[in-house]
Amino acid sequence: MTEQGAAERNAAADHLEGYAEILTGVSATGRRLTREERDALRSRGERAAEAGIGLRALVRAHLSAAQRVLPDLSPDAAGHLLSAVEQAVDVFAEGHERAQRLAVRQQEAARREFIDDLLLGRSDLGRIAERAERFGLLLSHAHAVAVAQGREPYSDGYEVTRTVESSLVARFGNRRILLTTKDGRLICVAPADEPDMLAHFAKQAYAATDGGQVAVGRPHPGPGGVVHSYEEALNALDLAARMDLDDPVLYAADLLVYPVLTRDRQAMADLVRTVLGPLQEARGGARPLLETLAAYFDTGCVSAQAARRLSLSVRAMTYRLARIHRLTGSDPTDPVQRYALQTAVIGARLLDWPDQPL
Repeated sequence: MTEQGAAERNAAADHLEGYAEILTGVSATGRRLTREERDALRSRGERAAEAGIGLRALVRAHLSAAQRVLPDLSPDAAGHLLSAVEQAVDVFAEGHERAQRLAVRQQEAARREFIDDLLLGRSDLGRIAERAERFGLLLSHAHAVAVAQGREPYSDGYEVTRTVESSLVARFGNRRILLTTKDGRLICVAPADEPDMLAHFAKQAYAATDGGQVAVGRPHPGPGGVVHSYEEALNALDLAARMDLDDPVLYAADLLVYPVLTRDRQAMADLVRTVLGPLQEARGGARPLLETLAAYFDTGCVSAQAARRLSLSVRAMTYRLARIHRLTGSDPTDPVQRYALQTAVIGARLLDWPDQPL
């Protein structure tokens, strides 16, 4: 037996105090364990689990103790020994498993508390950095956060979460990456100097969520940087919903123009009212012509392609663009005049106009 094995056996034996006496008493009459005996064995099982002793070593120790008791038993009592061992080991294992389940729940609770503090920045940043090492993160380095959402919410125990996690572990091992869930979304925190981790997460999450959408925040240093990157990713998903951006992967760095445009909301609202307000005079309101402009700009100002997107003929598309020109005074086909129109269309999307009043 190895030195480690001997140490494990000795540690297991320390938790068998009174076990031989219980076996002898139960075997002598063939009775069941008393409540006091069950409680004692269950408590020892819990303490053994808390001490980190594996159940296999403990069962082996129980059987070895039973072998030592056997020669001192009468033939009738020896016939009851196996039943006594079965009862004792069952109760002892129950206590051991209960302690393990409690430890797992406590660990999960601690992990969830850490994740909430990390992503919301609601605790002391120095304390967060200390706790992060326990979960594999070195927050003295820069990190970036990717957030994936699908058609339904996901939690830690879901198959989608397990699938993505298995793929990340198989590809990268335990290389200081944190995968979790929050508010029904999958979240991946990875070192900024290893962008391939987030790229792989985005690919796997898109596939696992059956065509969901992933947003990646910019890298930022320190514990506060994780919060910043996470918020950027969430804002990118929100922006995609408002702007009808259907790209499978969104990068916050590519969307910086939109926060700039909305920084002065009043100015943007004035632009939308001034440039696009006249479209409300059209039959059917502003919505059809606004959608026409959006499709036209989204397709690179190619009328035929925009017409196909709207299920219109090219002639109908041309008529609509001319109608917009007459109402607004700005020609969408003119490179100089289209800039104000396109900026106003972006503003309308961001402000949810005309559904929401300005």
